[in-house]
Amino acid sequence: MKSKNKHLLAIAGPTAVGKTEICLKLADNFHTEIISSDSRQFYREMEIGTAKPSPEELARVPHHFINSLSIWDSFDVKRFEKEAIELLHVLFKNHDLVIMTGGSGLFLEVIMHGMDEIPDVDPAIRQSLILSFEEKGIAYLQDELKKRDAVYFGSVDLNNPQRLMRALEVCIGTGKPYSAFRQKKTAKREFETILVGLEREREVLYQRIDQRMDQMIAAGLFAEAEALFPNRHLNALQTLGYSEIFSYLEGEYDYEEAVRLLKRNSRRYAKRQLTWFKRYPEMKWFHPDQYEAIIQYVQSKLEADKSKGES
Repeated sequence: MKSKNKHLLAIAGPTAVGKTEICLKLADNFHTEIISSDSRQFYREMEIGTAKPSPEELARVPHHFINSLSIWDSFDVKRFEKEAIELLHVLFKNHDLVIMTGGSGLFLEVIMHGMDEIPDVDPAIRQSLILSFEEKGIAYLQDELKKRDAVYFGSVDLNNPQRLMRALEVCIGTGKPYSAFRQKKTAKREFETILVGLEREREVLYQRIDQRMDQMIAAGLFAEAEALFPNRHLNALQTLGYSEIFSYLEGEYDYEEAVRLLKRNSRRYAKRQLTWFKRYPEMKWFHPDQYEAIIQYVQSKLEADKSKGES
Protein backbone atom coordinates (compact mmCIF):
# COMPACT_ATOMS: atom_id res chain seq x y z
CA MET A 1 0.00 0.00 0.00
CA LYS A 2 1.25 3.46 -0.88
CA SER A 3 1.88 5.99 1.84
CA LYS A 4 -0.16 9.14 1.41
CA ASN A 5 2.54 10.99 3.35
CA LYS A 6 5.51 10.14 1.11
CA HIS A 7 5.83 11.81 -2.28
CA LEU A 8 8.29 11.84 -5.12
CA LEU A 9 8.13 15.16 -6.95
CA ALA A 10 9.37 14.51 -10.49
CA ILE A 11 10.41 17.63 -12.42
CA ALA A 12 10.66 16.76 -16.10
CA GLY A 13 11.34 18.69 -19.26
CA PRO A 14 13.66 19.08 -22.23
CA THR A 15 17.31 20.04 -22.09
CA ALA A 16 18.01 23.72 -21.31
CA VAL A 17 14.43 24.44 -20.22
CA GLY A 18 15.53 25.49 -16.71
CA LYS A 19 15.02 22.45 -14.48
CA THR A 20 18.06 23.02 -12.27
CA GLU A 21 17.05 26.41 -10.83
CA ILE A 22 13.44 25.37 -10.27
CA CYS A 23 14.53 22.23 -8.43
CA LEU A 24 16.92 24.15 -6.22
CA LYS A 25 14.16 26.55 -5.23
CA LEU A 26 11.73 23.70 -4.62
CA ALA A 27 14.28 21.83 -2.53
CA ASP A 28 14.83 24.95 -0.42
CA ASN A 29 11.08 25.38 0.00
CA PHE A 30 10.41 21.79 1.02
CA HIS A 31 13.72 21.31 2.89
CA THR A 32 14.54 18.21 0.93
CA GLU A 33 17.07 16.59 -1.40
CA ILE A 34 17.41 16.04 -5.15
CA ILE A 35 17.92 12.81 -7.10
CA SER A 36 19.26 13.17 -10.62
CA SER A 37 17.67 10.90 -13.23
CA ASP A 38 19.84 12.37 -15.98
CA SER A 39 21.90 9.38 -17.07
CA ARG A 40 24.64 11.56 -18.58
CA GLN A 41 25.29 13.42 -15.33
CA PHE A 42 26.19 10.24 -13.45
CA TYR A 43 29.72 10.21 -14.92
CA ARG A 44 32.32 12.42 -13.26
CA GLU A 45 34.63 12.57 -16.29
CA MET A 46 31.84 14.12 -18.38
CA GLU A 47 31.62 17.56 -16.86
CA ILE A 48 31.10 20.31 -19.42
CA GLY A 49 29.05 18.40 -21.98
CA THR A 50 26.41 17.19 -19.54
CA ALA A 51 25.37 20.58 -18.11
CA LYS A 52 25.63 19.45 -14.50
CA PRO A 53 24.70 21.83 -11.71
CA SER A 54 27.63 24.01 -10.69
CA PRO A 55 29.70 23.19 -7.58
CA GLU A 56 27.88 26.04 -5.82
CA GLU A 57 24.50 24.59 -6.77
CA LEU A 58 25.53 21.11 -5.69
CA ALA A 59 26.64 22.51 -2.34
CA ARG A 60 23.38 24.40 -1.88
CA VAL A 61 21.18 21.29 -1.79
CA PRO A 62 22.15 17.61 -1.34
CA HIS A 63 22.20 15.90 -4.74
CA HIS A 64 22.36 12.18 -5.49
CA PHE A 65 23.74 10.24 -8.48
CA ILE A 66 25.62 13.21 -9.94
CA ASN A 67 29.32 12.33 -10.37
CA SER A 68 28.58 8.97 -8.78
CA LEU A 69 30.19 6.86 -11.52
CA SER A 70 33.23 6.62 -13.76
CA ILE A 71 32.85 6.17 -17.51
CA TRP A 72 34.50 2.78 -16.93
CA ASP A 73 31.70 1.61 -14.65
CA SER A 74 28.97 -0.66 -15.95
CA PHE A 75 25.60 0.93 -15.31
CA ASP A 76 22.16 0.56 -16.82
CA VAL A 77 18.58 1.56 -16.17
CA LYS A 78 17.86 -1.62 -14.18
CA ARG A 79 20.67 -0.85 -11.77
CA PHE A 80 19.47 2.73 -11.50
CA GLU A 81 16.00 1.49 -10.57
CA LYS A 82 17.39 -0.72 -7.81
CA GLU A 83 19.73 1.91 -6.34
CA ALA A 84 17.29 4.82 -6.63
CA ILE A 85 14.46 2.91 -4.96
CA GLU A 86 16.83 1.91 -2.15
CA LEU A 87 17.91 5.54 -1.79
CA LEU A 88 14.31 6.77 -1.69
CA HIS A 89 13.59 4.32 1.12
CA VAL A 90 16.38 5.95 3.12
CA LEU A 91 15.49 9.54 2.23
CA PHE A 92 11.83 9.07 3.09
CA LYS A 93 12.86 8.35 6.67
CA ASN A 94 13.72 12.04 7.06
CA HIS A 95 11.66 13.67 4.29
CA ASP A 96 8.02 13.43 3.29
CA LEU A 97 8.86 14.74 -0.18
CA VAL A 98 11.93 14.07 -2.35
CA ILE A 99 12.63 15.69 -5.72
CA MET A 100 13.81 13.82 -8.78
CA THR A 101 14.74 15.57 -12.01
CA GLY A 102 16.33 14.92 -15.36
CA GLY A 103 15.72 14.65 -19.06
CA SER A 104 16.09 10.85 -19.32
CA GLY A 105 12.51 9.71 -19.72
CA LEU A 106 13.24 6.01 -19.34
CA PHE A 107 14.92 6.57 -15.97
CA LEU A 108 11.85 8.41 -14.71
CA GLU A 109 9.63 5.66 -16.08
CA VAL A 110 11.34 2.86 -14.17
CA ILE A 111 11.15 4.72 -10.86
CA MET A 112 7.42 5.24 -11.27
CA HIS A 113 6.45 1.90 -12.80
CA GLY A 114 9.38 -0.48 -12.80
CA MET A 115 11.32 -2.13 -15.60
CA ASP A 116 9.66 -4.42 -18.10
CA GLU A 117 11.17 -7.86 -18.60
CA ILE A 118 12.88 -7.93 -22.01
CA PRO A 119 13.37 -11.37 -23.59
CA ASP A 120 16.88 -12.69 -24.07
CA VAL A 121 17.95 -12.87 -27.72
CA ASP A 122 20.67 -14.63 -29.67
CA PRO A 123 24.03 -12.85 -29.00
CA ALA A 124 24.88 -13.33 -32.67
CA ILE A 125 22.30 -10.68 -33.51
CA ARG A 126 24.19 -8.06 -31.48
CA GLN A 127 27.46 -9.05 -33.14
CA SER A 128 25.87 -8.64 -36.55
CA LEU A 129 24.54 -5.21 -35.58
CA ILE A 130 27.98 -4.16 -34.32
CA LEU A 131 29.51 -5.11 -37.66
CA SER A 132 26.80 -3.21 -39.53
CA PHE A 133 27.37 -0.17 -37.32
CA GLU A 134 31.12 -0.27 -37.94
CA GLU A 135 30.64 -0.63 -41.70
CA LYS A 136 27.63 1.63 -42.34
CA GLY A 137 27.59 4.05 -39.41
CA ILE A 138 24.89 5.14 -37.00
CA ALA A 139 22.54 6.26 -39.79
CA TYR A 140 22.01 2.59 -40.66
CA LEU A 141 20.92 1.80 -37.10
CA GLN A 142 18.61 4.80 -37.07
CA ASP A 143 16.97 3.83 -40.36
CA GLU A 144 16.49 0.22 -39.28
CA LEU A 145 14.92 1.22 -35.97
CA LYS A 146 12.59 3.68 -37.68
CA LYS A 147 11.35 0.88 -39.93
CA ARG A 148 11.01 -1.71 -37.17
CA ASP A 149 9.79 0.40 -34.23
CA ALA A 150 8.61 3.93 -35.00
CA VAL A 151 7.31 4.35 -31.44
CA TYR A 152 10.66 3.82 -29.75
CA PHE A 153 12.42 5.69 -32.57
CA GLY A 154 10.45 8.78 -31.56
CA SER A 155 11.83 8.82 -28.02
CA VAL A 156 15.28 7.22 -28.00
CA ASP A 157 18.56 9.16 -28.08
CA LEU A 158 19.31 8.65 -31.77
CA ASN A 159 22.99 9.43 -31.23
CA ASN A 160 23.45 6.54 -28.80
CA PRO A 161 24.34 3.42 -30.83
CA GLN A 162 24.16 1.15 -27.79
CA ARG A 163 20.50 1.96 -27.20
CA LEU A 164 19.75 1.67 -30.90
CA MET A 165 21.39 -1.76 -31.09
CA ARG A 166 19.66 -2.91 -27.92
CA ALA A 167 16.27 -2.08 -29.41
CA LEU A 168 17.12 -3.56 -32.78
CA GLU A 169 18.37 -6.86 -31.39
CA VAL A 170 15.07 -7.30 -29.56
CA CYS A 171 13.08 -6.36 -32.68
CA ILE A 172 15.04 -8.83 -34.79
CA GLY A 173 15.24 -11.59 -32.20
CA THR A 174 11.55 -11.56 -31.24
CA GLY A 175 9.89 -10.29 -34.40
CA LYS A 176 8.11 -7.67 -32.29
CA PRO A 177 8.80 -3.95 -31.73
CA TYR A 178 11.02 -3.19 -28.75
CA SER A 179 8.35 -0.79 -27.50
CA ALA A 180 5.90 -3.69 -27.24
CA PHE A 181 7.89 -5.02 -24.28
CA ARG A 182 7.84 -1.66 -22.51
CA GLN A 183 4.12 -1.36 -21.83
CA LYS A 184 3.65 -3.36 -18.65
CA LYS A 185 3.26 -1.48 -15.39
CA THR A 186 3.80 -3.98 -12.60
CA ALA A 187 6.05 -2.54 -9.90
CA LYS A 188 4.42 -1.44 -6.67
CA ARG A 189 5.78 1.71 -5.09
CA GLU A 190 5.43 2.81 -1.50
CA PHE A 191 5.08 6.48 -2.43
CA GLU A 192 2.93 8.76 -4.55
CA THR A 193 4.46 10.54 -7.54
CA ILE A 194 3.67 14.14 -8.47
CA LEU A 195 4.58 14.91 -12.08
CA VAL A 196 5.49 18.47 -13.07
CA GLY A 197 6.66 19.30 -16.58
CA LEU A 198 8.51 22.44 -17.65
CA GLU A 199 8.22 23.88 -21.13
CA ARG A 200 8.92 27.08 -23.03
CA GLU A 201 7.95 28.42 -26.42
CA ARG A 202 9.83 26.34 -28.98
CA GLU A 203 11.78 29.25 -30.49
CA VAL A 204 12.87 30.41 -27.04
CA LEU A 205 13.86 26.88 -26.02
CA TYR A 206 15.92 26.42 -29.18
CA GLN A 207 17.65 29.76 -28.60
CA ARG A 208 18.51 28.66 -25.07
CA ILE A 209 19.87 25.35 -26.38
CA ASP A 210 22.08 27.15 -28.92
CA GLN A 211 23.28 29.65 -26.31
CA ARG A 212 24.10 26.93 -23.81
CA MET A 213 26.06 25.03 -26.44
CA ASP A 214 28.04 28.19 -27.18
CA GLN A 215 28.75 28.48 -23.45
CA MET A 216 29.85 24.85 -23.25
CA ILE A 217 32.20 25.32 -26.17
CA ALA A 218 33.63 28.47 -24.61
CA ALA A 219 34.10 26.54 -21.35
CA GLY A 220 36.23 23.91 -23.12
CA LEU A 221 33.85 21.24 -24.42
CA PHE A 222 36.09 20.37 -27.39
CA ALA A 223 39.12 19.98 -25.12
CA GLU A 224 37.13 17.80 -22.72
CA ALA A 225 35.97 15.59 -25.58
CA GLU A 226 39.49 15.36 -26.99
CA ALA A 227 40.79 14.15 -23.62
CA LEU A 228 38.06 11.48 -23.60
CA PHE A 229 38.59 10.57 -27.26
CA PRO A 230 40.83 7.52 -26.59
CA ASN A 231 37.94 5.99 -24.60
CA ARG A 232 35.23 6.80 -27.13
CA HIS A 233 34.30 3.11 -27.41
CA LEU A 234 32.84 3.13 -23.89
CA ASN A 235 29.04 3.11 -23.66
CA ALA A 236 28.94 6.21 -21.45
CA LEU A 237 30.65 8.32 -24.12
CA GLN A 238 28.43 7.32 -27.01
CA THR A 239 26.06 10.18 -26.41
CA LEU A 240 25.00 13.61 -27.54
CA GLY A 241 27.61 16.32 -27.09
CA TYR A 242 30.56 13.97 -27.40
CA SER A 243 29.86 11.73 -30.40
CA GLU A 244 29.70 14.78 -32.69
CA ILE A 245 33.12 15.96 -31.55
CA PHE A 246 34.58 12.47 -31.77
CA SER A 247 33.53 12.33 -35.43
CA TYR A 248 35.14 15.73 -35.97
CA LEU A 249 38.36 14.48 -34.37
CA GLU A 250 38.25 11.47 -36.69
CA GLY A 251 38.18 13.86 -39.64
CA GLU A 252 34.61 13.25 -40.80
CA TYR A 253 33.86 16.99 -40.98
CA ASP A 254 35.27 20.37 -39.99
CA TYR A 255 34.89 22.39 -36.79
CA GLU A 256 32.02 24.54 -38.07
CA GLU A 257 30.04 21.45 -39.04
CA ALA A 258 30.69 19.91 -35.62
CA VAL A 259 29.26 22.99 -33.92
CA ARG A 260 26.24 22.97 -36.22
CA LEU A 261 25.56 19.30 -35.48
CA LEU A 262 25.97 19.80 -31.74
CA LYS A 263 23.25 22.45 -31.79
CA ARG A 264 20.98 20.66 -34.25
CA ASN A 265 21.15 17.34 -32.45
CA SER A 266 20.52 19.03 -29.10
CA ARG A 267 17.39 20.66 -30.49
CA ARG A 268 16.22 17.34 -31.92
CA TYR A 269 16.87 15.64 -28.60
CA ALA A 270 14.76 18.27 -26.82
CA LYS A 271 11.92 17.56 -29.22
CA ARG A 272 12.11 13.82 -28.49
CA GLN A 273 12.20 14.49 -24.75
CA LEU A 274 8.99 16.51 -25.00
CA THR A 275 7.37 13.76 -27.05
CA TRP A 276 8.21 11.25 -24.31
CA PHE A 277 7.01 13.38 -21.39
CA LYS A 278 3.79 14.41 -23.16
CA ARG A 279 2.73 10.75 -22.95
CA TYR A 280 1.84 11.21 -19.29
CA PRO A 281 -1.71 12.57 -18.93
CA GLU A 282 -1.07 13.20 -15.22
CA MET A 283 1.86 15.52 -15.98
CA LYS A 284 1.01 19.13 -15.10
CA TRP A 285 2.85 21.61 -17.34
CA PHE A 286 4.24 24.99 -16.34
CA HIS A 287 6.52 27.67 -17.69
CA PRO A 288 9.68 27.80 -15.53
CA ASP A 289 8.77 31.36 -14.52
CA GLN A 290 5.59 30.07 -12.87
CA TYR A 291 7.35 29.08 -9.67
CA GLU A 292 4.56 30.19 -7.32
CA ALA A 293 1.99 28.30 -9.39
CA ILE A 294 4.15 25.17 -9.18
CA ILE A 295 4.35 25.50 -5.41
CA GLN A 296 0.59 25.91 -5.16
CA TYR A 297 0.01 22.88 -7.38
CA VAL A 298 2.37 20.66 -5.38
CA GLN A 299 0.82 21.81 -2.10
CA SER A 300 -2.66 21.06 -3.42
CA LYS A 301 -1.58 17.54 -4.39
CA LEU A 302 -0.01 16.95 -0.99
CA GLU A 303 -3.13 18.18 0.82
CA ALA A 304 -5.43 16.10 -1.39
CA ASP A 305 -3.46 12.93 -0.72
CA LYS A 306 -3.38 13.70 2.99
CA SER A 307 -7.15 14.07 3.02
CA LYS A 308 -7.53 10.73 1.24
CA GLY A 309 -5.33 9.10 3.84
CA GLU A 310 -7.41 10.47 6.68
CA SER A 311 -10.77 9.52 5.18
